[in-house]
Amino acid sequence: MGRMSDMTRERRTAPDRAGTQRPLLVTGLVGALWCVGIGLAVLVTVTLVGWIAAPRSALGSGLPGVFRTAVTFWLVSHHAGLSLPDGRVGLLPLGIVALPGALLYRCGGWMLRTGARRTRRGVMDVAVALAVPYTLLAGLLALAATKPPVRPSPWQALLCCFTVALVAGGFGAARALVALRRGRVRSGLGALLRLLPERPRSLVIGVSGALAVLLAAGALLVGCALAFHLPEANRLYGELAPGVVGGVLLLVVELAFLPNAIIWGTSYAVGAGFAVGTGTSVSVTGVFLDTIPAFPPLAALPGPGPAPALSLLALAAPFAAGAVGGVLTVRALPSPAAETAPLWGFTTGALTGLVLAVLAALSGGPMGGGRLRTVGPSPWQVGLLAALEVGVAAALAAWFANGRALRRTDDPKPRRRRRPPKPPRGAAPEPLPEPEPLPAPVVPVVPLPAPEPTPRPVPAVPDPLEFEDAEPVLPARRTRPAEPEPEPDEPRPRDDRTENRGGAIFVLRDEADD
Repeated sequence: MGRMSDMTRERRTAPDRAGTQRPLLVTGLVGALWCVGIGLAVLVTVTLVGWIAAPRSALGSGLPGVFRTAVTFWLVSHHAGLSLPDGRVGLLPLGIVALPGALLYRCGGWMLRTGARRTRRGVMDVAVALAVPYTLLAGLLALAATKPPVRPSPWQALLCCFTVALVAGGFGAARALVALRRGRVRSGLGALLRLLPERPRSLVIGVSGALAVLLAAGALLVGCALAFHLPEANRLYGELAPGVVGGVLLLVVELAFLPNAIIWGTSYAVGAGFAVGTGTSVSVTGVFLDTIPAFPPLAALPGPGPAPALSLLALAAPFAAGAVGGVLTVRALPSPAAETAPLWGFTTGALTGLVLAVLAALSGGPMGGGRLRTVGPSPWQVGLLAALEVGVAAALAAWFANGRALRRTDDPKPRRRRRPPKPPRGAAPEPLPEPEPLPAPVVPVVPLPAPEPTPRPVPAVPDPLEFEDAEPVLPARRTRPAEPEPEPDEPRPRDDRTENRGGAIFVLRDEADD
């Protein structure tokens, strides 16, 4: 009986629990605290391991110093800069942004499912409600970690944390909204594309395709360079002698800087190149280097002098990226007018150059004072060259692809059916499908013609215009005088008579006389 009452109580409270929703501001504050707490816990753990393995003065003195160092790393993970006595540090790893980004991404989806309107406006509400308290907490942590010699920049902490929370939380909310409407989705970008109008969606698809080709070319260039200079990297690693724990931490730092290296390789493929210090340049026009830091990934840099001939193949990447971007833009939304398709293709290239300029600005920055004040690619050079190269190729590709799409719609042709793949050798043949029963023949029903009514007999009426043949009119005969009868022995004279019948004269004789 008690069990039945508990089940009844649960059933009664379930609708109330599902119907009540928390205010969005409260949900945003809870989500911000959750993201900050988990992120700091992970970085404090890593800092403690490094503090135990490395000299303790490097990561702070005592547990308060370790905590301030962990908070500094947490701000750096949002790409917030630092100030040192020697200068400012702006060259920060982009890979570590994945930690707070993943947390905020999950939190945005949870907030939309919990207490937000499940509309497009609700996605923006969730992003703002999460970004505002998250930014305020980041400002408080930046003030708590400010202590000589390391001083985080408060305004950069506010700006960078707000941007990361707004973008990551918005992507997570968009994915949750589309998943609730249409089922499971694979990524936040795919969910965002479903929420955009047609023309912005086509541009985002084209820019994403062009950026994917450019970044893939940069990653391939960096990988080949590291493979060719692997002995030099091993030599630098042996000189550092980090040990087991230090080697693991060094590997983590190298992986965190891997996105920066890929963007530098993309800048090289575009033609702008990058710098590793003041007065240095690594580009297709030549390599001018000076003393570089002892960091193993920097061993992939080519030697001073002309650029390697094999690396010149990377110059085809922007044009290939433009072709891919233009085709994807037109395939997502063909242009009904042939003259507007190249304009949309060039717009795709211009937006690609803008995004690549932002990535170039984030991948570089100063490394203190002195000669390392300029490290990384130039944002405006990368953006301008990428916009021109990718834009021209995208305009031509969009014009060609749009023309083919218009011709296909005007003159549709039946597509060839693909043949089923052949089974591998030795495999059992697939059973033939059972033949479907033939449908019964359908006999068409033809209506019989209605019988024609029998005509009634019409009485014969003489035609008034029909004449009978007139009888021949014979001329009046002349009366002859009576002749005396001949004697019996005397021959009787002939009595020949004539008649006119139809224009012919006939002689009439008596049969008795013959």
